[in-house]
Amino acid sequence: MSHTALREKMILAGKVLVNEGQDDFTRGHISVRLPDNSGLFYMKAHSTGLDEITQENILTIDLDGKVVAGTARRHSEVFIHSEIFRARADVACVIHTHPPYATALSASGRPIRAYSQPGALFHDSLGTYTDSMKLIRDPDMGAGVARALAGHRAVLLKNHGIVVTGATMEEAVIGTVMLENAAMIQMIAEAAGTPAPELPKDDILQLQREISQPDQFAVNFDYLVRRVKRLGM
Repeated sequence: MSHTALREKMILAGKVLVNEGQDDFTRGHISVRLPDNSGLFYMKAHSTGLDEITQENILTIDLDGKVVAGTARRHSEVFIHSEIFRARADVACVIHTHPPYATALSASGRPIRAYSQPGALFHDSLGTYTDSMKLIRDPDMGAGVARALAGHRAVLLKNHGIVVTGATMEEAVIGTVMLENAAMIQMIAEAAGTPAPELPKDDILQLQREISQPDQFAVNFDYLVRRVKRLGM
């Protein structure tokens, strides 16, 4: 994929995230590693919404968090992205947002449960960062988020928000949407009383394998892109 096409997909991903309720003013951000240079990544600029990403305001940033191309303002939380890319060679896309249900779950201290199919995706694959609820504004804090992520798919930042990763942009975007859906269902189920036990672990893991196939993420991402285009976003 050309750099222009990759940036265009990032623009569409931002619109999808906003349409799925992942926006919080201008505070969320998305990044994607350059396929031909693992030490660089594209990232959304500061002071713009996820739905305001353009070819012109996307920044190119290195693993030290320094801007190497672009003139827009850099997010102070760039170190979430740079330190995860440094620690995880398998990650091509990082998303940080503040969705309400997943943030509420992070504040509860309870683990994610497979009370739904989206919940199964994150079974044994969701870390928690508990060092601080402050913005992740330095490399040490970013490295702490990367350690909390470890080999997982995503991490809850306690009382703050979520960070979701993927081997592709499609995987990260759909994972972000599914994590909020899983948290919402779990919070509703727990508020209604004591939920019944989860299904057997083997069933959960089988479903997790099935819904985490690359084609599943691609099909659902493409659908959400078509939907935002129909809405004229």
